[in-house]
Amino acid sequence: MSTVLIIVIVVVALIIVAMLVAASRKASRRRQLGQAQTAAVKDDARHHHGRAEEKRAEAELAEEQAKRARAEAELDEHRAESREEEIGAEPTEERPADAPR
Repeated sequence: MSTVLIIVIVVVALIIVAMLVAASRKASRRRQLGQAQTAAVKDDARHHHGRAEEKRAEAELAEEQAKRARAEAELDEHRAESREEEIGAEPTEERPADAPR
């Protein structure tokens, strides 16, 4: 074999090895990117679950506050009616007298 032929074969082999290394690195970068994206999506989902729990807790608190406000309004209404009965006055309600209580 001639020296030139041996040199050409070695150069072609080196080029092929370089191409395989580049392809391997590219695949590795893709795999790492995919893993990072998956982790980001999972983290985003956890964040949304946490926010949903916070909103549920806020809603429960608001419902409890609304119940208390309704109870206080009913108590105030009862007190007003009681005071009106004590003095024998006409009801001062804004709703019709025949409306259900």
